[in-house]
Amino acid sequence: MLLLAVAFIVTFVLLLYMVSPLISPKPLKLPGAHVVVTGGSSGIGKCIAIECYKQGAFITLIARDENKLLQTKKEIEKYCVNDKQVVLCISVDVSKDYEQVENVLKQAQEKLGPVDMLVNCAGTSVTGKFEDIEVNSFETLMAVNYLGSVYPSRAVIATMKERRMGRIVFVSSQAGQLGLFGYTAYSPTKFALRGLAEALQMEVKPYNIYITVAYPPDTDTPGFAEESKTKPLETKLISETSSVCQAEQVARVIVKDAIQGNFNSSVGSDGYMLSILTSGMSPVTSITEGLQQVVCMGIFRIIGLFYLGSFDSIVRRCMMQREKSDSADKTE
Repeated sequence: MLLLAVAFIVTFVLLLYMVSPLISPKPLKLPGAHVVVTGGSSGIGKCIAIECYKQGAFITLIARDENKLLQTKKEIEKYCVNDKQVVLCISVDVSKDYEQVENVLKQAQEKLGPVDMLVNCAGTSVTGKFEDIEVNSFETLMAVNYLGSVYPSRAVIATMKERRMGRIVFVSSQAGQLGLFGYTAYSPTKFALRGLAEALQMEVKPYNIYITVAYPPDTDTPGFAEESKTKPLETKLISETSSVCQAEQVARVIVKDAIQGNFNSSVGSDGYMLSILTSGMSPVTSITEGLQQVVCMGIFRIIGLFYLGSFDSIVRRCMMQREKSDSADKTE
């Protein structure tokens, strides 16, 4: 009886693997495609632009700093695979004025054709204890990290629907899957992208448009280096429990998942576990993905509880050390 059950499960899994490709999205072909990357002048955004350019795409880079954009353009052009490829630079703040964002994207489409893939990578971070963070920082982060993705997506969605094809990528963060000490201003803005992506995916899936939410871990970028300067001790110690990834590695994973039309994009074993744990009612692009979530959820929850216990222990230990230090200062 046991052998029969095992045989049934194996047969069922093999059948799922065979059927799965039939329901998965058709991969997007990057050669000749028009890819727009916001926040494309540095970090993950720049590496995504390079990765797409290597595969033959036409690139529109959007960022605020015009000088950085021009430097990045020269760097990307070194990876040209044919003499027809173009890198277009547009200096604009995607979080300020929707009409301005809409106009510059119209100009980009007039020059390079309709947008095939939009990568929303513009973002910023502020870390600190909740009561120490300036109130206007909460507003700024929501504008840049959330509205800075809403505006470009809103500007290209109509054309994508008309063409019945397209990809939109929202670069979130592992801090958009798990709330951590020091990220009370940052995490909510990244969690918001998940809600936007789920609702938007349900709207646009009939039009053959697929949404990807990327959850990169700590990544070696200029933004991460700047953020690290102001991290509370608790946040630094929690961050040390995982390794820092290279931006090139993260970019390759994001581009691959976006091409395939995968809703979730994660890096490494920790990223895979978090994606399973936080899958909830998120869309799947294959039967096997859904099966993995069902099978792995329980054991990953147990592992996750150990992580949470470890993080709580770090926070308590830091609090006790701080109180001990304050007490010693008062007695002197």
